[in-house]
Amino acid sequence: MIQFSQLPGQLNQLVWKSKLASLPKWQAYPIKVLRIVWLVIRDLAEGQLGLRAMSLVYTTLLSLVPLLAVSFSVLKAFEVHNQIEPALLNFLAPLGEKGIEITARVIEFVDNIRVGVLGAVGLGLLFYTVIALIQKVERAFNYTWRVTQSRTFVERFSDYLSVLMIGPVLVFSALGATASFMNTSLVQNLAQLPVLGWLIDSVGTLIPYFFVIAAFTFVYIFVPNTRVRFGSALVGALVAGILWQTIGWGFASFVVTSAKYAAIYSGFAILVIFMIWIYIAWLILLVGASIAFYHQHPEYLVLRRRELQLSNRFREQLGVMAMYLIVKNHFEGTTPWTTERLAKQLLVPTQELKGLLSLLQSRGLLIPTGIGQNNYLPAQAPENVPVTVVIDALRGGAYESDFAMTLEIEEPVEAVLLKVEESIHQAVEGLSLRDLVVQDSARG
Repeated sequence: MIQFSQLPGQLNQLVWKSKLASLPKWQAYPIKVLRIVWLVIRDLAEGQLGLRAMSLVYTTLLSLVPLLAVSFSVLKAFEVHNQIEPALLNFLAPLGEKGIEITARVIEFVDNIRVGVLGAVGLGLLFYTVIALIQKVERAFNYTWRVTQSRTFVERFSDYLSVLMIGPVLVFSALGATASFMNTSLVQNLAQLPVLGWLIDSVGTLIPYFFVIAAFTFVYIFVPNTRVRFGSALVGALVAGILWQTIGWGFASFVVTSAKYAAIYSGFAILVIFMIWIYIAWLILLVGASIAFYHQHPEYLVLRRRELQLSNRFREQLGVMAMYLIVKNHFEGTTPWTTERLAKQLLVPTQELKGLLSLLQSRGLLIPTGIGQNNYLPAQAPENVPVTVVIDALRGGAYESDFAMTLEIEEPVEAVLLKVEESIHQAVEGLSLRDLVVQDSARG
């Protein structure tokens, strides 16, 4: 009989020791879901997602009115600016009556801004405040997606400007068209019928969910500075959308019973509650982004720690294996490996493999090709590249340090290390990358 005290250990064994590739889908899928949930909770417990959500609260408070002012100016040209207030009310619905009051105040601030009289400097500051918000959002999402490189200035200007100009028009036009369609006489007459009436009511209830999930999906695809698959973004958006609505109901109940906060904070109570809801909203968005990341990169589902530390031996194994597969594809004339495909083939995280491929590229062993320079080919004739050159490149990259110029190695230690290097070179002396592929073909 299983003892209760043994359950955590058995659950840990089931979730982390099981090999998903060897299990049938009906068993592997629940374990995969458990791993994603486990890793998302781990990311939350580490605190970085919470810290980034808190920083976004401050930026949102500074940028909310300028963002709405820019959107209002664009939407006014397309005569759909009247949809801003209903959309803001929907976002602040969990705040109840306080949400209505905050919406009225924000719309009042937006109405008081006259873009035409701001001048060039004022208009520039207005756009800078909005772009700073989007830039900080991108950094938060890049952290979730393990992306270390942000967009260039030109990419930011073009991408962010397109979002500011086109995004609000599409969103609010869709909202206006949907509201107009639901209020047409045809729909109202069909709503009187028993079955169709129930169906129309159900569609009307689900439409807000649809728009929330669609908006989240767009954010997850566009904001990170990496390619995000639609399926993964949709999975993250579905979970985030459900969390949004569920937590919104719970937060609405909290606001109803928050009379004691009003007694403590007096006039600041509405601001405190508003900041709490913005924090929760950003945290939900980041959790959904984390789910989308783990769904797209299942190779990270074997890591219980976020920060991966590769041993020197594993670096050499991984680097030589990557070179071998790239050279093999080159001889066979098949499609060159991309970083993502190679990472999935080797079952290693993409970012760690990308670092090794960049190191081999810097040593003149690989050359990137294709769209986005993401496909790799041998930079030299494989028969002219000894395996020892690849190993030396990997070992040199692993040991390069700022302390290398100050470290004094005693003669006995240096002699031992030299013997180790010589033994490695003697073991694979005369063996080239081409020989590895030929040996494998001969065995086959």
